[in-house]
Amino acid sequence: MSFWDRVRKFLNWTRSSKPDVNLNFELYEQLKPFRLPLILIVSLMLIGTLGYMVFSGFSLSDGFYQAGMTFTTVGFTEVAEISPAGRIFTVAFIFAGFGAFTFSLGVVIESLKKGFLVNAIRERNMVNKIARLKNHFVICYHNIYTIELAKQFRENHIPFVVIDISDDLSKIAHDNKYPYFIQGEPHTELSLLKSHLSSAKGVIALSSNIADNIAIIATVRLYEKELELKKPYFVMSVSDNDLDADKLKKLGADSVILPSKLAAQRLSAISVRPDMENILERFLYKKDSLIDIEEIVVPSHSWVRFKRLRETRLREITSADIVGIKDENNKFTPMPGGDAIIGTNATLLVIGTAEGINYTRKLINGRYKPQELKYV
Repeated sequence: MSFWDRVRKFLNWTRSSKPDVNLNFELYEQLKPFRLPLILIVSLMLIGTLGYMVFSGFSLSDGFYQAGMTFTTVGFTEVAEISPAGRIFTVAFIFAGFGAFTFSLGVVIESLKKGFLVNAIRERNMVNKIARLKNHFVICYHNIYTIELAKQFRENHIPFVVIDISDDLSKIAHDNKYPYFIQGEPHTELSLLKSHLSSAKGVIALSSNIADNIAIIATVRLYEKELELKKPYFVMSVSDNDLDADKLKKLGADSVILPSKLAAQRLSAISVRPDMENILERFLYKKDSLIDIEEIVVPSHSWVRFKRLRETRLREITSADIVGIKDENNKFTPMPGGDAIIGTNATLLVIGTAEGINYTRKLINGRYKPQELKYV
């Protein structure tokens, strides 16, 4: 690493990431109406300068200065004596300039009234901000699930971008505190490029129409192949029934949630054990809860591979409990005993404090047995 690279790293100076899509063309399209007024103004200034040079014998600089004062109707003193022909030219030039100014002002007001130019500038600024995100989630479609999901992401400091076709998406984003949003059809490649999908962690499709979710999943997986990513995107979706959920999984969704089924399961659990609701709300669902539950994948270089659970002594070191083990074949073992063997690429379900879980992850990702085991 060079000296200047070290200085940039120390000062946290980073180069701004470029968006995956160039919106300059869209911006230029909105600027097209201004071409005629600009050409008209430049042409009149040229005619005025030449007119004063011909009719009154002004120099180039004096002619340009006099034309500028006359066109803008400032009314300063004349640069030099103007001939009778020059005075007639001045009157005609004033009327022409006033007409050009009125026409140009009308074009500007009409363009601002439509709002296309302002929207293009805002979208360009938003896309540039999104380009700085990394490991974010792209949430497709705005609905009640999006609102609640956005709250959870904000509380856990998880970056996200919302894509929706609604015309009033800017107001919706303001009301629901969406920091980043893109207006457009979520299943189109252009909208996904604007969301900086190349640096995203995953995509969440929340449409009530299964066809929309299928289109999003297909677009994401095709784009994933184009990029040749080492780690594929994590794609989630929602469904109203098991049949549609199976279709979405076969098409490439990593996880499909059935909201009605989850709600029914929780209502059933609370009906049988009413006190369970207070426990869950207090310890698992509150943002300031001391207890958390996470999955930790055992890497191929980890020292815990092929060891019995009791041999790792993780509980004594981190005070976090392993309450489940899922092997490479997705076979899940709940509440594993001490004789359970931890295999390569196994997923451990760990419950405990955030500090204890992070410590457990650090130990599991280690290549060698930690020194702490000597004192346990």
